[in-house]
Amino acid sequence: MNFELVLRHWDLFVWGVWTTLHLTVIALALGMLIAIPSALSMSRPSRFTPLVRGYVYVFRGTPLLVQTYLIYYGLAQFELVRDSFAWPVLREAWWCAVIAFSLNSGAYSAEILRGAIKTTPKGELEGARALGLSERQVTWLVLLPSALRRALPQYGNEVVFMLHGSVVASVITIQDILGVGRTVNAKYYISYEGLLTAAALYMIITYITVRLFRLVEERYLRHLNMDRGKGKVVIQDPQPIPEMR
Repeated sequence: MNFELVLRHWDLFVWGVWTTLHLTVIALALGMLIAIPSALSMSRPSRFTPLVRGYVYVFRGTPLLVQTYLIYYGLAQFELVRDSFAWPVLREAWWCAVIAFSLNSGAYSAEILRGAIKTTPKGELEGARALGLSERQVTWLVLLPSALRRALPQYGNEVVFMLHGSVVASVITIQDILGVGRTVNAKYYISYEGLLTAAALYMIITYITVRLFRLVEERYLRHLNMDRGKGKVVIQDPQPIPEMR
């Protein structure tokens, strides 16, 4: 295997890493903006709850590749879309990938948050109400921060899955990490060098991402792991109550 060709095109792989990270971060940020109201809607039934549940079911029940194809290739088949104000955006592969990835991440993140909200101890909410906080304050100052902390491990997995799922962008002409690897392979008629380099780059980014989430979890979930290390809680046997004379 000739990795000299990879070194010769290191600038392309740097651009691929930037494209992958840029796309993933934007999709995760927009997905979280979708997930928070969606999770609250599913946790507190309203007239919009069936619509939100339908959205979550569709995007969790279909592959990301299919969703990307439908947005990039499918919408262009409708003349109404081509004549609309949105066509300058929808005709670009980048924005179609952003839309597909954001909607997909929003659906998965909404389900993660819904589960975290459901398991929030009622005592936390009752204590906040006892202090005189309004329902909106309870939601934004107590419920959501508590749920987000408990959802960190699952959301870390979603970030990694979104990073890996971003390879779908390469099939709609976006030069991400995998796209650059495939381009190098096709240019020089080689089979492994570009793909192995892409795999190594994804592994490095994944390792860094996982380590960052571990540090965040240790910081914000320390109170849930008090039986580790110096924070171990020792419960002493209760002292007998002296008999009354």
